[in-house]
Amino acid sequence: MKTKCVCLFVLIASLSAPVLAQERLPLPSPDKMTEEQKKAAQLFIKERGEDVTHFGPFVPIMRSPEVAMRGRALGDYLRFHSAVPSKLREFTIMLSARLFSQQYEWNFHYPIALKEGVSEDVLEAVRIGARPTGMSSDLETVYDFLAELHRNRSVSDPTYAKTLNLLGDKGLIDLICLDGYFMMIGEVANVDRAPLQKDSKVTILQRIPDNR
Repeated sequence: MKTKCVCLFVLIASLSAPVLAQERLPLPSPDKMTEEQKKAAQLFIKERGEDVTHFGPFVPIMRSPEVAMRGRALGDYLRFHSAVPSKLREFTIMLSARLFSQQYEWNFHYPIALKEGVSEDVLEAVRIGARPTGMSSDLETVYDFLAELHRNRSVSDPTYAKTLNLLGDKGLIDLICLDGYFMMIGEVANVDRAPLQKDSKVTILQRIPDNR
């Protein structure tokens, strides 16, 4: 009986471990890129100030250069200019990364979230799939809104009213779209198996079983 329990534990652990396999859609070499891809890559450098190869999810997205250009523009607004305060933006991104067990985005945004005022204790609770305790009222409002939206695919009137009161109608829409944008990024990165940053030191995410 003990042997069976040990084997079962090993099986569960192996299933919950993240798959860090070779990426499926690496960026084509410059000589094999289409004119549209080259244009999108150049625009990325112009607008972000960095080469597209430094941004995991945008490497596979470059296979569809029109999506890359429009997606980068939308992401720039949602990340840097939206009506959602920066601390809440980064918290939202971390919740989306956790929802998809998206290691690249979690690692990339973890230090940014800390810098913007999200505590290590709150992020650790998110990492293990628990509801954080001791959240500020604004973080709690965003957490409850997104948790309900992710769980029910809708939100109740009280949750809606509380979030609207915090962010206003523009901020509410920006919050929903920020969450949706990073869901898209998470799906792309997971399908591509986007590699982690070489200097990544953040604890590896374990996949949380879907109990729906």
